[in-house]
Amino acid sequence: MGCLKQPAFCKMGNSYAGQLKTTRFEEVLHNSIEASLRSNSLAPRPVFSQLYLEAEQQLSALEGGSRMDNEDEEEEGEGGPEPNCAPNPYQMLPPPEGCCTTDGFCQAGKDLRLVSISDEPIDVPAGFLLVGAKAPSLPDHLLVCAVDKRFLPDDNGLNALLGFSGNCVGCGKKGFCYFTEFSNHINLKLSTQPKKQKHLKYYLVRNAQGALTKGPLICWRGSEFRSRQTSTSVGPCSLFLPPESAGPQAAFSSEPISGTIPGIPVGPQQAGCAASHPSLAAAVAPAVFNGKDSPKHQQLVKTNPVAVARPLALGILSNSGPPKKRHKGWSPDSPSAADGGCPQGGGNRAKCESAGMSRMPQVGLVGPASATFPVVASGEPVSVPDNLLKICEAKPVIFKGHGNFPYLCGNLNDVVVSPLLYTCYQNAQSVSRAYEQYGASAMQPISEEMQLLLTVYYLVQLAADQVPLMEDLEQIFLRSWRESHLTEIRQYQQAQPPPFPPAPGALAPVTSAQLPWLAGLAASSCNDSVHIIECTYSLAEGLSEMFRLLIEGKLAKTSYVVIICACRGTAIDSCIAVTGKYQARILSESLLTPAEYQKEVNYELVTGKVDSLGAFFSTLCPEGNIDIWLDKFHKENQGRISSPLTASSVTKSSMLDVGGAPVCTSYNLEPHHIRPFQLAVAQKLLSHVCSIADSSTQNLDLGSFEKVDFLICIPPSEVTYQQTLFHIWHSGVLLELGLEKEHMTRQRVEHAVHNLYSQSDPPVGLVDRLLNCREVKEASNIVTLHVTSFPYALQTQHTLISPYNEIHWPASYSNGVDLYPENKKYFGLSEFIESTLSGHSLPLLRYDSSFEAMVAALGKRFPRLHSAVIRTFVLVQHYAAAMMAVHGLSQMKNHTSVETLEITQNLINSPKQCPCGHGLMVLLRVPCSPLAAVAYERLAHVRARLALEERFEIILGSASSGITVGKHFVRQLKLWQKIEDAEWRPRTYLELEGLPCILILSGMDLHGESLPRSLRYCDLRLINSSCLVRTAVEQELGLAAYFVSNDAPLEKGARNEALESDADKLSSTDNEDEEPVTEAGAPSEKRSPVKRERCRSHGSASSSCSSKASSSAPCGESSAQPGEQTRSPLPCGPSEESRAPGERQRPQASQGPPSAVSRHSPGPVLQPDSSLKTSQRGAPVLGTSSSQLPSPGSSSSSTAPTASTLVLQTSQCSLTKALRQPPIVFLPKLVYDMVTSTDSSGLPKAASLLPSHSVTWASSFRPLLSKTMTSTEQSLYYRQWTAPRPSHMDYGNRAEGRMDSFHPRRLLLSGPPQIGKTGAYLQFLSILSRMLVRLTEVDVYDEEEININLREESDWHYLQLSDPWPDLELFQKLPFDYIIHDPKYEDASSICSHHPSMRSEDRGMSRKPEDLYVRRQTARMRLSKYAAYNTYHHCERCHQYMGFHPRCQLYESTLHAFAFSYSMLGEEIQLHFIIPKSKEHHFVFSQPGGQLESMRLPLVTDKSQEYIKSPTFTPTTGRHEHGLFNLYHAMDGASHLHVLVVKEYEMAIYKKYWPNHIMLVLPSIFNSAGVGAAHFLIKELSYHNLELERNRQEELGIKPQDIWPFIVISDDSCVMWNVVDIDCGGERSREFSWSERNVSLKHIMQHIESAPNITHYALIGMRKWSSKAGSRQVREPFSRCHVHDFIILNVDLTQNVQYNQNRFTCDDVDFNLRVHSAGLLLCRFNRFSVMKKQVAVGGHRSFHITSKVSNNPVAVVPAQYICAPDSKHTFLAAPAQLLLEEFLQHHSHRFFPLSLRNHGHPVLSVDCYLNLGSQISVCYVSSRPHSLNVSCSDFAFSGLLLYLCDSFVGASFLKNFHFLKGATLCVICQDRNSLRQTVVRLELEDEWQFRLRDEFQTANAKEDRPLFFLTGRHI
Repeated sequence: MGCLKQPAFCKMGNSYAGQLKTTRFEEVLHNSIEASLRSNSLAPRPVFSQLYLEAEQQLSALEGGSRMDNEDEEEEGEGGPEPNCAPNPYQMLPPPEGCCTTDGFCQAGKDLRLVSISDEPIDVPAGFLLVGAKAPSLPDHLLVCAVDKRFLPDDNGLNALLGFSGNCVGCGKKGFCYFTEFSNHINLKLSTQPKKQKHLKYYLVRNAQGALTKGPLICWRGSEFRSRQTSTSVGPCSLFLPPESAGPQAAFSSEPISGTIPGIPVGPQQAGCAASHPSLAAAVAPAVFNGKDSPKHQQLVKTNPVAVARPLALGILSNSGPPKKRHKGWSPDSPSAADGGCPQGGGNRAKCESAGMSRMPQVGLVGPASATFPVVASGEPVSVPDNLLKICEAKPVIFKGHGNFPYLCGNLNDVVVSPLLYTCYQNAQSVSRAYEQYGASAMQPISEEMQLLLTVYYLVQLAADQVPLMEDLEQIFLRSWRESHLTEIRQYQQAQPPPFPPAPGALAPVTSAQLPWLAGLAASSCNDSVHIIECTYSLAEGLSEMFRLLIEGKLAKTSYVVIICACRGTAIDSCIAVTGKYQARILSESLLTPAEYQKEVNYELVTGKVDSLGAFFSTLCPEGNIDIWLDKFHKENQGRISSPLTASSVTKSSMLDVGGAPVCTSYNLEPHHIRPFQLAVAQKLLSHVCSIADSSTQNLDLGSFEKVDFLICIPPSEVTYQQTLFHIWHSGVLLELGLEKEHMTRQRVEHAVHNLYSQSDPPVGLVDRLLNCREVKEASNIVTLHVTSFPYALQTQHTLISPYNEIHWPASYSNGVDLYPENKKYFGLSEFIESTLSGHSLPLLRYDSSFEAMVAALGKRFPRLHSAVIRTFVLVQHYAAAMMAVHGLSQMKNHTSVETLEITQNLINSPKQCPCGHGLMVLLRVPCSPLAAVAYERLAHVRARLALEERFEIILGSASSGITVGKHFVRQLKLWQKIEDAEWRPRTYLELEGLPCILILSGMDLHGESLPRSLRYCDLRLINSSCLVRTAVEQELGLAAYFVSNDAPLEKGARNEALESDADKLSSTDNEDEEPVTEAGAPSEKRSPVKRERCRSHGSASSSCSSKASSSAPCGESSAQPGEQTRSPLPCGPSEESRAPGERQRPQASQGPPSAVSRHSPGPVLQPDSSLKTSQRGAPVLGTSSSQLPSPGSSSSSTAPTASTLVLQTSQCSLTKALRQPPIVFLPKLVYDMVTSTDSSGLPKAASLLPSHSVTWASSFRPLLSKTMTSTEQSLYYRQWTAPRPSHMDYGNRAEGRMDSFHPRRLLLSGPPQIGKTGAYLQFLSILSRMLVRLTEVDVYDEEEININLREESDWHYLQLSDPWPDLELFQKLPFDYIIHDPKYEDASSICSHHPSMRSEDRGMSRKPEDLYVRRQTARMRLSKYAAYNTYHHCERCHQYMGFHPRCQLYESTLHAFAFSYSMLGEEIQLHFIIPKSKEHHFVFSQPGGQLESMRLPLVTDKSQEYIKSPTFTPTTGRHEHGLFNLYHAMDGASHLHVLVVKEYEMAIYKKYWPNHIMLVLPSIFNSAGVGAAHFLIKELSYHNLELERNRQEELGIKPQDIWPFIVISDDSCVMWNVVDIDCGGERSREFSWSERNVSLKHIMQHIESAPNITHYALIGMRKWSSKAGSRQVREPFSRCHVHDFIILNVDLTQNVQYNQNRFTCDDVDFNLRVHSAGLLLCRFNRFSVMKKQVAVGGHRSFHITSKVSNNPVAVVPAQYICAPDSKHTFLAAPAQLLLEEFLQHHSHRFFPLSLRNHGHPVLSVDCYLNLGSQISVCYVSSRPHSLNVSCSDFAFSGLLLYLCDSFVGASFLKNFHFLKGATLCVICQDRNSLRQTVVRLELEDEWQFRLRDEFQTANAKEDRPLFFLTGRHI
C-alpha cells in the first residue's frame, strides 16, 4: 500500500483545481486498493507513483540515461485478455453427439445468421423480442434470438430481471432458462463465462420492406459505455505547456531538451507519466495553434511560472484484470469489474447514468458513411438519429482514426465522415521509415496510442474560436517522434559513433490500457470542451453513445468527442467527432470541393431555403420589413432625385480648365515606361535562356532562329484577356518583333493571346495538355515560360522545371543598398500585416467583430444553411442598412456594423469632395457566382429605391463576361479620360479609375485582374474556408497590393481612414520594392510613407498555380525580398502599378505565360502558374502577369494652379486621399488570425498551409518553412515535400525530380502579385528578339581608309578595270604605295615615300589610347550564309565539322611533335600538332611508327573546285569562345585545311571548344610573346614543310616548283567576304557602275588561286570593307600596297624575309616593308574585301602591364614603361618589347622632339618600322644590299632610330643620310654592352653627342631581359 506515502498528492503545484476533495481522494484510494488486489504483479506499483513520475526521470530520459520499470498492463475485464493477463478459465461443455457445431447455426443445424433469415417469417411469442447475439467466431454476423423482454433492460438501462429466458428461432426449441445453456445451443463457442450483457447486443427491427435489420444497441447498465465526464477532473490544466524552448527550435535542435529547462524544482510532486514519453513535452509545445496563443496558456504563464516548465500528471496507469480471489463487495457484474479495476472516480470515469438509447424507427442499412469519403468499416452499423442537425445546430464531423470504423445508417445527411485524420496518422507512421531511407538505423515509429494521446492534448489546447488543422497535428507528431529518438537522430546527423549504445525499450510506451486514462486526464482541464468515451467492444458503441448524448443535449459545451476502443488486444480503434457548432460548421464546409460548394449553395437558393433567412431579417427592422422602409422613403423623395456626381461640388470654388470644365489635379496620366525592376527581371530571363543555349546539351540553338513569335495563354477571364491585349499593344513588343503597329489590327494582336474560356465547356487542362503533348515538349524552337505570383503549385516532386530555370523577383535591397532606386515602394501582404503590429489605431488589415458575431448567431439558428449563404445575406443586409443610414434613415445604423457604415459613407460622399466627381471603388469579393448575383440584385434594388443610381455604380464582375457600366458613368469616364470614341466602353477594371462604385467580384478563383488606384476598400469578408491553402490566401489578399509613393505626406487618421506604417518599417519587410517615377509638385516635406498609386504595372499576378490560372490581384511593380528572403509573410508580392486613367486604356495584360514560338523562332511559351490542370476549376492554365502601365501620379499637372487652389484640391478629392495609402482590407476572423499570427521565425501561419489544392504533402516528415528561407530555398522545400494530385499538369511525370527529367526549355518567373511581371516578360520578348537579331548580326568595323588624300593622282594606277587577275607586266610597273591606309593604324606613324611635299600636313591629334578600341566605328551587319562563326553557333550542317556530331568521337585526337632547325639562327624549333582523327588525311605519317613527317600540299597545276589549296593558319589568343574559327559556311562546305595557332598554356581550353580543329601549339617560351612570334613560326614552319613536301613528291616525279607554295594567314576576327561587281561602259572608260555582294571565302580563294602567274607574287591581300568606300577605292582592281588581316603568303619567294618574332604591334606593316624592299610583289585585290568583326575580348587586349612587386592593381601609365638603368623604379611584369612599343607609341616625342608634327623631316628608321605615334613620320630604309628604298637625297631627317641593327648597318651606310642640326638619335640594343659596341662600330660619336643621363632601359626585371636605349643629339 505504498501509495499512502504520497502526502503531497492533495496539493499539486500546477493544478488550478486546488486541493482535492476528501471524497474524491477516498474514491481514488479505494480503487487503487482494489486494483492492487486484482493485480498479477508481485509488487504492484502504487497508483500515485504511476500518475506522478519523477521529473528527474523525465529529464534524464531524454538523454536515454535512465530506465523505468514497465509493468505489463492488462486489458480491461471483458475484452479479450492481454498476453500477460490471467483470464478466468471457462471450459465449455462438449456438444452432444451428432449435433451441428457450425458457427452461425444452432445445434439442430438451423441457420441463425441475420443475413440469411432476415426475410423469413419468425414466430415471436408474446412478451418476447428479437435480439442479435454476437459470436466471437463470427465478428461480422449477428445471430437472431428470441428473448423475454423482462430479462432485457428498459430504455434507461434499468429494470432487467436477473437470469435469462429465451427461444431458438432456428429449430423452435423453447424454454432456455440459462444463458450458458442457450449459448451452447446456438454455438457461440465462448472461452469466457457466458453473459447476456456481453453477447446480446442489438434489438432487431423490421424495415419498411419488412426485412429484419439491426436496430439500436441494448443498453446494459454500466457495462459497455464508460463516458468520461471531465468536469470533475483531477488532472492539472497545464497538461502540455512546456517552455518556449520546447517549441520548434528545440524540436529540431541537436542539444538535449533537458538543457533548456534550468532551475526547475524536481520532486515527486511534479511527476507525470509523460516522463516516460518525453516527446509529449515538446511535441505539443508550441502553444500557438490556428494563429494565436491559447488563452489558457497565457493565463497559466501569468499565474504560475513554474507550471510551464514541464507537463505534469498525464494519466493513471493501472493494473487491470479480474481479482486473484473474490473480494468483498465485488461481483462479476459490478461496475468495478466491468471497468477492469480502473477507479471510476479517480480518472473521471463517471458512470453513465443513462447508457441506454431510445429505440429508433426502422431504418435500412446504409454504408459506407459518406459517398464523398468512403471509409473502411466493419462490424455492426450505427444509426444516426433523425433530428440530429436540428438538435445540435451543426453537422458533427467524424474523423476516422485508428482501426476499424463501423458503418453508419439512418440519417446520414446530418453527419460528415472524413478520412483526413486517418491519413494523418498513417503519414506519421512513415516518419521513421523516411529517416531509414537516408541511412539512419531502424527507429520505432510513433505508436498509435501516442498519436491519439497527442491529438487529445492538441484539442485541449484549442481556444473556443479556433479550428483544428491537420498541419498542426503533423508537426506535433513529428516533434514528438524526434524528441523520443533524440539520441539516435543526433548521432545520425553528426555521423559519429554513439558514445554508448542506446537502450532500446528503456522508455515505457503508452499501452492501450493506459490510453483511456491518460486521455481522460488530459481532457480534465479543458472545461468539457473535449469529451472522452471509452468502449470495450467496438467504436459502434461509442458512436451510439455520442449520438445519445448529443440528442440529450449533454454535449452542449463539448467541441470534440474522442472515442477510444481498446478491445483488439494491443491494437486500438478510435475516431474523433467534432461537435462544436463553430468548428463543425467550418470543418464540414471546408471538406466540400469547390464544385460541391457551388452545388450546395445553388440548391439552397433554388429550393428557397434562404427564404427563412430573409424572413428573419425582416423582423429586425422596427416596422417589420426593410423593404417597407425603402418603399416609404422612395415615395417621400420621388420628386427630389439626387443630383449627378458633380452637382454638389461644382458650385464650390474649384479649378476650371479653359473651357470651364472642372479639373482635378489628382487625376493625372503618366507615360508608359519600363521600371528598373522589370528591366532587371527581363535581363535575368534572357540570361537564363542564353545559358540554356550556351550549355553543351544542344537543347536550344539561338543562332539558328531569325525571329520570335509568342503565344500568351491566360486564365479564363474576359477582363484579364483585355488587360493582356492592352499591355501587348502598348508595350512596344510588336514593333520589336517587326509587326508594324500601323499595319496591325486589334484582331491580329488577339491571335497572340488565347483566352482559355469557353461559354459552353471550360477547357479543363487545355494548356496542360498542350504543354505536355509530345510535339510541344520535343519542339526545339519552343520555350515555355510559366509566369505566376504563386509558384508553389508548380514546385512539386514531379515538376519539369529545373530549379536552375526559376527566376524570382529580385530584392530591392542588398546590404542596405537600394539596388533599383524607384520613388514608389511596394505595399504587399507583409506590409499589411506590419500595419497591424506597428501600433496604428486603425490597421489596414482588419476583421469585423460585429459581423462575425451576427454570422455565428445566425449559423446556430439556421444550421442547414451554408455559412457562405448566411455571410452573404448578412453582409448585403449590412450594406443595405448602411446605405439607408447614410441617406437619411439614421435609425438603420443599428442594423449595420461600424466598418460597413464607414465604407458606405466614404463611397457615397466621396464624389461630393471633388469638382469632377471622382470617387472611390469598393471591392466586394463574393466567390460564389449565384450569391454574387443575389448581392448585386439586392444592392441595386436598394440603390434604386434610395435614388442613388447616379451617385455610384454597382458592377458585377465575373470571369465569363465583360464589364457593364451605366451610360451615365460611361460618359463620366470618357470625359475624365478625354476619349472621343463614341463606341468606347470600359473593358478592364483599370479603366474605372475614379469611378465611385461597388465592384462585386465573383468566381472561385481570381485570374489576375488588376484594379485601379481608386480602390479604397477591399472587402474580403465573404471568402470561404476553401481558401485555406497558401495560394488561395495570398491570391485573395493580393487584390490589395499597391505601389505607394515615397514622397507624399500621410494624413494621420483622417476620418476613420487607416493609417500607413511608416516608411522605415516599410523598408524592413520582405516584399517591397521601390518604383522610380518622380511626382511633380507633390507636397512632400517629410518622407512619410507613401503616396499610393494603384498598381498598374506590367505584371498583374499570374495565375495561381494549381489549375487556377491566374494570379491574384493587381500588384505593383517591383518587389523582392531583401536578400531574396522568402516572400515574406506570405509572399504577396508587390503590387502592380495602376495605370493612368486618361490614356485610352486598353486592357491590362493578365498574367499568363508568354508563349510558344513557332516557325524559326525559339519564342517562349509564357505560361503562368496556372499551368496545372485542375478539373474542378476552369481552364485557367497559363496566366500571364499583366503588363504594367504607368500609374497616374498624384502630382499636380504641368500647368499647376496657384498654391492655394492646390491645397484645396488635395484636401477635397477622394483620389488625393486614396493616393496616400493602400486600401483597407477586411477579412473573416478565421483568415485574419491565420494571416496575422506568425511562427517563431516570423513567418505567417498561412504560409505553412498546403501550397495549393492541386498538390498534396508528400510526407508528414517535413520541417517547417522559415521566414529566413529565400525564394530558391522555398522552391527546393516544396520540390521535396509536395506531390501533384491527378488533376495537376505534372501528375504524369514519374521521374520524381531527377535532373534528367527536367524539361530543358521550361522556365518559371515568379514575383509578388501586381509587381509588374507582365511588363517584365514582354520586355524580355523584346530584348530576346533584339538578341536574336543580334545573333544574326555582328558589329563589323566600318571605317574609311585613311590618308587617301596623301595619294598622288598620277599615271601609276592599274587602269585595266575589267581584269579579273593582275597582269604581271603591268603590275610590276606600278610603284609601291608606302602610305598606310588601314584605319586601324590611324594612330600609327605615317611612312614617307617619294614626295616630301605630300607629307607636310598635320594629321591632327591622336586619340587617347584607351579610346582606340572603344571609338572605332562599326556597323551592324546581318550574317550571310557564308559567314565565319564562333563557338556559339550550332547547326546541323556544321555539327560534324565542329566535332559535336554524334558519330564523331569527341576529343579523339593525337599529339605530334614536329621539329625543324631555323637556318638563320642555327636553333632547332620544336612545335606540337594536335590532329583530330578526322583530319589526319591532311598529313603524312611515317610507316611504321606513325611519326608526323609533313603536311600535304597540292600542286600548282591542280584545278579541282572541291577544295582550297592553301592551308589557312589563324593565330589566336584569349578567344577560344569568340574567335571565328568555324569556316564551314564561309568555305561553302569545301574541303580545306585550317590550323589554329595557339599558345601552350591555352592549348587545353582551345581543344575543349574546338575538338575537331587542328592545333599548332607554340613552344612555351612564346607564352608571353606577341603576334609577331606566331607569324614568324607559321612562316618558318610552312617553308620547312614546303621543302619536305618537295622532297617527298620529287620521289614521285613531281617538280619542286610545282608544289603549291602559298599559305593563308588570317586574323581570328574575319567574319565575311565581299566582292564588287563592276559594270564598265568601255574598255578604258572612267565611267562605271558597281555593286557589292557577299560571297563565300571559297569563291575568293579559288579565284585568287587560279590567277595566272600567281607564284610570282609574294603577298596577296584584299581591301578591308567599308560602307564608305567609293568608286575611287574600287575603280582600280589591283593595288601594290600594304596588305593586312587576311593575306596569302608565298613562303617560297619570301624565304629570306622574316617576320620580327619580337613584335606585338604593326608587325604586318614591318613585314610588308621588308617584302617590298626585297624587291618582291605585294598585290591587293581591291574588288575583294574582308569584314572584320569587333571582338571585345582577347587579342592584343589580353596583354596587361602591371607592377611585379606591388599588389595594388593600379594601372601603370606608358610614361613609366622606361627608366634609368639600375634604378629602383618599379619593375613591370611585361615583355621588354611590349614596353618599348607602347612607350614609343605614346611618348616618342621625348626622344625625337624635332620630329613632332614635322612631317617634312621624318625620323629615319633603319631595317624596321616602329610606331612612334601619329604626330611623327618615319622613313623606312633597308640596309640590305640591292634592296629597294625610297630616294632620301631630298630629305633632312629630324631623327635616327637604330633598332637591334645587324652587321648590314655600317658607318658608311649612315653617312648617306642628312640630318637636321639638333636631330636626335635613339639606339636600342639587347644589353648595355652591345649598346656601347654599336656606338663604337658605327662611329656614332663622330656626329652625335651622348650624355650619361641619356641612357635608359625598359622597366622590367633583369631576368626578363630588358632593352637598353641610348639617345644622342646631332652635332
